[in-house]
Amino acid sequence: MPSSHDRVRALLEARPAILAPMEDVTDTVFRRLCRRFGATICLTEFVNVEGLLRGCRTAKRKVTLAQDDELTAIQIYGSDPGRLAQAARVAEAASPLYIDINCGCWVPKIAGRGAGAGWLRNPEAMVAMARDVVESVSLPVTVKTRIGLGPESHMPIVDLARRLEDVGVLALTVHCRTAQMGHSGAADWTWAARAREVVSIPVIVNGDVRGADDAERALAETGCAGVMIGRRAIEHPWVFREVRARLDRGETHPPPSAAERIALCCEHLVQNVEARGERHGVAVTRRHLSGYLKGLPGAAALAPARERPESVCCRALENSGARSMIFVCRRRGSP
Repeated sequence: MPSSHDRVRALLEARPAILAPMEDVTDTVFRRLCRRFGATICLTEFVNVEGLLRGCRTAKRKVTLAQDDELTAIQIYGSDPGRLAQAARVAEAASPLYIDINCGCWVPKIAGRGAGAGWLRNPEAMVAMARDVVESVSLPVTVKTRIGLGPESHMPIVDLARRLEDVGVLALTVHCRTAQMGHSGAADWTWAARAREVVSIPVIVNGDVRGADDAERALAETGCAGVMIGRRAIEHPWVFREVRARLDRGETHPPPSAAERIALCCEHLVQNVEARGERHGVAVTRRHLSGYLKGLPGAAALAPARERPESVCCRALENSGARSMIFVCRRRGSP
């Protein structure tokens, strides 16, 4: 039987389409949906190492993997190398596919405290931290990072790739924007290509992969092993089906029908309510609905942020023909 490292390496070298880690998005329910559509590997939401080590309920929920979550990696973040190593051992007990270290989150409250992309301020410390995490667990360890903090003169990604490989990191995901860019501007995939050229480990390209055409072009232009898809999946999880059709068979998969959109909307809502309770289940589903129902009658009803999520979900579902789901919201007395 192949080792966990061999298994992960084989998965990452087979042109995977990976669901990116996203806070309040990539929970158990959403991972299951994306995997069904063709996501090769899924990552959890960001897991704060301090919360995990304290036994925080939210952190424990994030690292609890269902039986069908076999191809899921746990992503951890923090600013203290020792605490990251300890948290990696706790996460390992959940039996994920591998452990991923978040070195790319640009949000000021994360990066400003030295976690996420904050590690890019001191590449030497980042490499030492990665080595500590690698040595603390038996599972494979990967790193997801940005190309740098700011201008091109401060772009350490190529040297970082070499050094991370040297300390045992099994794969590297490169979001091809700087931390200062956040989600603005265009991702520069050439940096992923440069990193890939200097290492033998798999490099995954991330940023502006919004569909099958992008995925095909990203792999052709960079020579990377696979693609990671984030924000596009929130509104259109069918993107994984479309990417797989293109990469595996050279085909263009048709977009989902109105019936498919409504069916997924209902399914996602029901599963979230079952998993998180009615109030939270409806709230976490809302962010997906405008994309799921885009172009259908009633989708515009999702826009008014001042309304209760329950009311908005109910009206949008009713106007779109998904009347069977109205009870999920109206048990709370929503109009």
